[in-house]
Amino acid sequence: MTKIDRVIEEIKEILRKDTRGLTIQELSEQTNVSRITAAMALMKLEGASLIDVRVIGNCKLHYLRAKK
Repeated sequence: MTKIDRVIEEIKEILRKDTRGLTIQELSEQTNVSRITAAMALMKLEGASLIDVRVIGNCKLHYLRAKK
């Protein structure tokens, strides 16, 4: 498992537990990786349609997409 795959799994678990929406900064702090690495993992999750992103001003909140 590569580092980015590990971070993706950690982020999915964090977002599953915390449904209020988290920023890249908050996720990078909780996973102990740089903001760049967290942003790359979030881009992959967004590309796979596994998360939703809500833009508020210059802040992006990330949510795990609800299963249908």
